[in-house]
Amino acid sequence: MPADGFGSIGPAGTEDQRPQGAGSRNCRIIVIGNEKGGAGKSTVAMHLCIALLRLGKRVGAIDLDVRQRSFTRYLENRQRWTESTGSRLPMPEIIRVDASEQRALDDAEAEETERLESAIARLKTSCDMILIDAPGSDTFLSRLAHSKADTLITPLNDSFVDFDLLGDVNPQTLKVLSPSFYSEMVWNCRKVKAQQTRQQIDWIVMRNRMSPLEARNKQKVGEALDNLSKRIGFRLAPGLSERVIYRELFPAGLTLLDLTEKGSNFAFTMSHVAARQELRELVGMLRLPELADNEITI
Repeated sequence: MPADGFGSIGPAGTEDQRPQGAGSRNCRIIVIGNEKGGAGKSTVAMHLCIALLRLGKRVGAIDLDVRQRSFTRYLENRQRWTESTGSRLPMPEIIRVDASEQRALDDAEAEETERLESAIARLKTSCDMILIDAPGSDTFLSRLAHSKADTLITPLNDSFVDFDLLGDVNPQTLKVLSPSFYSEMVWNCRKVKAQQTRQQIDWIVMRNRMSPLEARNKQKVGEALDNLSKRIGFRLAPGLSERVIYRELFPAGLTLLDLTEKGSNFAFTMSHVAARQELRELVGMLRLPELADNEITI
């Protein structure tokens, strides 16, 4: 790996030539996926990544958003923060996987498959868990990552605009009429996973950016999600509330778990205490076997 801790797999990213089978171990692959932007995927990925590191897990990170790369930018900001403040903050091992530039579709998909599988194999040699931030669009790399997931987390803004990503409902009765395009994609990935490994994907939909007010729309979205979860088989989890602090932390590369570290100039308030509790609840809801014997004290 380069000195800054960031690696890549792509046209120029061949610096690590370790045999992919050497030292490979079982490790959980967690995919943060949603085909709609603005749901807070990168914020969830970053906070979950740092939470797992602080729980003593060795974490690998893969950013598949080949255009925006918010997760990678977040971690780069974190790297600069540690260098400028002298802080010792936990960092994952991150690999950037580039999209293929092949013009032929079959060649491009074969190349991207090799790149993602190579990245996963490399991280398995040293990590307990691999966190993959999928793009907010339908791409081959995204579908491939979903099929590799042991745990799939889908952040969803608490509105029927985002709900449409998962399913179509009767507006009066909230009865589920049919699954939507993303649900169908996940269903196909679950079939691929079962055929290849005989294992299931634990799919968790988290209601992100929820309003603290018990508004009628909030209740209706909750009822519709509950109906849909029984139909297509996902678990519901509370997400992260809408808080300004998440946007403020990005330039420094910090998370809620870093506010008391050396160099932090963010005042630690009761709002942050409540937000950390939300993060604890999210980690607990994941029911990760690797954390079964651990007390979640982040």
